[in-house]
Amino acid sequence: MLSLLSVLTNRVQDAAGIDPEMRPATKPQFGHFQSNVALRLAKSEGRPPREVAQGLVERIQVDDLCEPLEIAGPGFINFRIRPEVLGSVATELLDDPRTGIEASETPETVVIDYSAPNVAKPMHVGNLRSTIIGDCFKRILTAQGHTVIAQNHIGDWGTQFGMLVEQIIFEDADTSAMTLDDSVALYRRAQAHFRADEQFADASRRRVVALQAGDPETLRIWRDLIEVSKKGFNEAYARLGVLLTDDDLAGESTYNDALAGVVADLESRGIAVVDNGALCVFTPGSSTPMIVRKSDGGYGYATTDLAAIRHRVDDLHAGRIIYVVGSPQAFHFEQVFAVARMAGYLPDGVRAEHVGFGSVLGKDGHMLRTREGGTVTLTSLLDAAEEVAARPVAMAAVKYADLSNSLHKDYVFDVERMTATTGNTGPYLQYAHARASRILRNADDQGIAWTPQVSVLDEPAEQALALLLSRFGETVAEVGEVLQPHKLCGYLHDLATAMSVFYEQCPVLKAEGDVRSSRLALCATTKKVLAAGLYLLGIEAPESM
Repeated sequence: MLSLLSVLTNRVQDAAGIDPEMRPATKPQFGHFQSNVALRLAKSEGRPPREVAQGLVERIQVDDLCEPLEIAGPGFINFRIRPEVLGSVATELLDDPRTGIEASETPETVVIDYSAPNVAKPMHVGNLRSTIIGDCFKRILTAQGHTVIAQNHIGDWGTQFGMLVEQIIFEDADTSAMTLDDSVALYRRAQAHFRADEQFADASRRRVVALQAGDPETLRIWRDLIEVSKKGFNEAYARLGVLLTDDDLAGESTYNDALAGVVADLESRGIAVVDNGALCVFTPGSSTPMIVRKSDGGYGYATTDLAAIRHRVDDLHAGRIIYVVGSPQAFHFEQVFAVARMAGYLPDGVRAEHVGFGSVLGKDGHMLRTREGGTVTLTSLLDAAEEVAARPVAMAAVKYADLSNSLHKDYVFDVERMTATTGNTGPYLQYAHARASRILRNADDQGIAWTPQVSVLDEPAEQALALLLSRFGETVAEVGEVLQPHKLCGYLHDLATAMSVFYEQCPVLKAEGDVRSSRLALCATTKKVLAAGLYLLGIEAPESM
């Protein structure tokens, strides 16, 4: 659904031949929008601006949308949307089951790789950001009619598992009774043991070989460790309210059997060559090769990622693949995508995008760390938020803080600011939704009848609110394309602010007749759009606060 602004812009551009650069009017008496297009054309045509403006006013076909156009000052053109048009758009949103979100004309299968915690390790800040961002993308792209396949690429393979399994055998530990915290503590003991005892280190290395060879006992303990971690992951996902389930798991081990084939294919076609004992691919424009097989015969993350791309294109039929991984991995994905293109694993018709994100900082502006200088866990961050606010509000605060800034930027984790119900915060949006809900509840309690039609919009505050409502579907479509959720956050904050102004300036329940009915319908539409937008961000829309 195109916003009224976009429809208006297209009409004016048809007449002017250039972008009219429509801007919100600075005062209500100037209408809803202004354009300086006549001044810009006058300069290039060598004519008086007001003369150019008059000619444009005569050519611009917006009678069905606007009141008669006005020329102001040196040649600005003022546009005032007809109140009945604003009301019609708001009513249409209230009636629309999709709330203005249009289904894509070209739906495709979209694979999103996100969250990706490591087995036997605590989920950390990076996992938090990846999980929240990826969940938002899944919700938005699903709402647009795409088939979205989440892929939780957990770290469930590698040399560390030889050390972990060996430590479990050494301690004769009961893995069936372990929690994620227990496995984290086990990991630390195993690391210390590995460093202090060369015999244990040698046994751990042999255990890696046994794991890779499929030794039954080693595999059993390895699977137990994964189950322990899965329980911990799922507890965190439930707490966050994200959509990930066990069905979305596709860890590193998923691709083990495919790695040798990928490497053999690259080598046989001359794409990969031996360099200093390692098998490498040199990509155009880069002096640093991507290693697909190490000199000791082992495979790294790059090879696994190539196998994953092959699987996602060939078996999952992905038309778009999105990786939600920290910004420091940008070069890694640049190389992986380049090699996948060279090999034909990533056809020209398939989009592959790395959506990087910045770090979470403390109030001092430095990387968020524990007092001991260690990595801050996801659980400790969520605990800190829930110490200040109830869970729905705390999770809204954390998610909105994560999504409301440009993703590549760092952001400061300030619980007091994030949980405030004023300012640019998640709880502020929740409060706006709760306020609209309360108005509608009070109307019901008082037996006030109203019709779901926005029919009277005489006040500037109610017109501004209706005008903003028309932008929702277009905003969602833009975010689905550019993968910048802060644009949706910004829109919802503007909407919540407009709702607040409307509430202060336009009495609803104290109004009468058609005015009261129309304002209740406007409240209902605003509530609906806020709820839809909050859902896309993964935030609960409370009926009361």
